Amino acid sequence: MNTSTIDREPNFKGNSQSRLSKRALWFRYLAEINLIFGAWYLYWRIFHSLDFQALWLSIPLLIAEIYSYIGGAMFTIGLWRPLERQIKSLPYLSPPLPEAEWPTVDLFITCYNEPPEMVEETAKAALAIDYPATKLRVYILDDGNSLEMRTLAQKLCLEDLQSETLKAESQRIKSERLELRERLKQIRELTDDTHAAETFVAALPARSEANTADRFLQVFRQVMTVTHGGHLSVQERLITEEQELIAAIKQKEIEFTEITRCRYIARPKPKGKAHYAKAGNINYAIFSGETTGQFILTLDADHVPKPQFLKRVLPYFVNYNVWTGKYDGNRIALVQTPQDFYNIPPGDPYGHRAHLFYGPIQQGKDGLNSAFYTGTNAVLRREALVSVGLKYFTKAVAQNKELLKDFTLIGGMSSDSITEDMNTAMRLHGAGWKTAYHHELLAEGLAPDDLASTLQQRLRWAQGTIQVLVQENPWTKPGLSFWQRIQYFQTMYSYFSGFATVILIACPIIFFFTGITPIHTYGADFLIHFAPAFIINRLTFLMVTWGIPAGEVWRAEQYAIALFPLFIQAVLSVFTKRSINFKVTPKERQSGIYLNLVMPQLVVCGLTILGLLWCLIRFAMGTLTDIPLYVVNAGWSLYNLLLLSVIIRAAIWQPKEEKLDL
Repeated sequence: MNTSTIDREPNFKGNSQSRLSKRALWFRYLAEINLIFGAWYLYWRIFHSLDFQALWLSIPLLIAEIYSYIGGAMFTIGLWRPLERQIKSLPYLSPPLPEAEWPTVDLFITCYNEPPEMVEETAKAALAIDYPATKLRVYILDDGNSLEMRTLAQKLCLEDLQSETLKAESQRIKSERLELRERLKQIRELTDDTHAAETFVAALPARSEANTADRFLQVFRQVMTVTHGGHLSVQERLITEEQELIAAIKQKEIEFTEITRCRYIARPKPKGKAHYAKAGNINYAIFSGETTGQFILTLDADHVPKPQFLKRVLPYFVNYNVWTGKYDGNRIALVQTPQDFYNIPPGDPYGHRAHLFYGPIQQGKDGLNSAFYTGTNAVLRREALVSVGLKYFTKAVAQNKELLKDFTLIGGMSSDSITEDMNTAMRLHGAGWKTAYHHELLAEGLAPDDLASTLQQRLRWAQGTIQVLVQENPWTKPGLSFWQRIQYFQTMYSYFSGFATVILIACPIIFFFTGITPIHTYGADFLIHFAPAFIINRLTFLMVTWGIPAGEVWRAEQYAIALFPLFIQAVLSVFTKRSINFKVTPKERQSGIYLNLVMPQLVVCGLTILGLLWCLIRFAMGTLTDIPLYVVNAGWSLYNLLLLSVIIRAAIWQPKEEKLDL
């Protein structure tokens, strides 16, 4: 992952450039072959391989394979145009963008019940971001409204006021205010002198023979008059300038009182009223009247930003206009950066590393103007959020007038799903806004380090994504392009894989105990059609994941299968309309062994092992017939065991205890 900083600027003309990833063309060749061979295999499966004596098993397996092929095809489309973006940081833009014109930014740290120590680390890093002090505000959005968090915010505010940055800023404001006051004093003295001179000249005695006084007064007034769209006396000009100076001094006084950067917002949460969790927390901050930044950087409570964050991301939101000689805003509403974690133990037992998603997948989505918002480590344009929020708020009020007083719905963050981030991005895309993915690690956070917390997080992702499918189906949503529809639907579609997985892991078990096969032959005909499709599929995936550690790729593949009970639970909970609530993922380890959470996987593994043992016993007894068929199913079963083993290991995994030096 690119970890370059503003000290190593890319060397190219202009301020930004993008290109296809290095292996994009090779991937396309392999992907086309993969899709062709996959279709060939399915054709053979449909017309030449069905076991009509066991259609109850053969048809479900065929459906599972068709489901997998369609999902793979959509996945391939999403990787067709992976963009690698490069951009120059704010100080290096050409022509330069004056610091006075840099946009204002509100940094939102969303928290609920996290330990204050965790939030303190994030807030201190946020205050240390390299950006003009008067243009950055850090807000602790405390959804829990705790005394500890409020006290922490006050403490950080006082500490920040004593920092060298704010001391220098405070001194600058004081100096500018003193200069303005001195100028005001001079203007007032000059005004008095001018008035006295006019009075003196007007009082001179008139001399009819020469009219000296009249002519002197006339010349004096001509000298003291400036033509500017009309006649304005110097005295009037001085009065106008005095008023402007008074306004400027008041503005400096406001700047001085507003110099505090660390602020605290706790929204009211009356009982019996929907609060919309994280989305409501952010929306309240946007419309509370306390935040005014042109851009919003959202961070989870545990994600610690790097100093160069804003200077690296904000250039995406402006374009240089050669006709006006100025920088103008554009239609980019969101720039997402990667998520990574600093507490991953060796071996990553829970599969938290996401270099595949925050890499080829997000870059592919970016190439189709479909880069997703993932809730943290992203900068959003306030104008875009508010305009989209008002649009959907109007629709909601039209259906329920009681919502008119609830502006926690307005801010722009979707409150209709517990995955508010993806739904918000889809709404922005539907409204014609664009998104971008910046492939540089600019913040690191804490990953759940126990299985219970990990499963809670993954279940929320799955439930929320399926909620969006039910409520705002991308195929019928106005404003989305065809490619954006595919990208959103592919993500939603993937969470139905649990049903296909059940069939794929059940077939060899059923064969071991009954001898029933879903395919009427596993001979040469099967190998001729299956082997090329499987090999090309593996090569294509290898090309996609090139450069990502093999262990991480394998772990991701394992969890895609091993979480099948969770995916099924998510689908059923949404379609049966069970109550689904947003639950904050715990960031502190919940001690214990969690075998009770993986009982379905344990049952499958147990039955698979029993089936293999039964085959070995029959082989030893000499009663096993059609050995090649059993070898194929044994290999299939061993592969399933390897996939499922990851979650059983995670259920019993415990961190190594640190040895104390005595």
